[in-house]
Amino acid sequence: MAGPMKTVSFKLSEKLDRELDELARVRKSSRSALVREALEALAKSKRKSVTEAAKDLVGSIEGPSDLSTNPKHLFGYGK
Repeated sequence: MAGPMKTVSFKLSEKLDRELDELARVRKSSRSALVREALEALAKSKRKSVTEAAKDLVGSIEGPSDLSTNPKHLFGYGK
């Protein structure tokens, strides 16, 4: 443990409470240590932007890269 710990209270469903007990038993760990570990992992995980999440799709479809550069696609726009 890295220094003094602060006590936090939160509510769990009965099912999640049982799952936490079982996981603590199997991993031979305390419930608190497991919750800390889960929260640390969540805090370290980074949200992806829409662009980052779709990066593997870029270039996967053939066609013009920008429809606004082709006058054919702009025919009737704004009328």
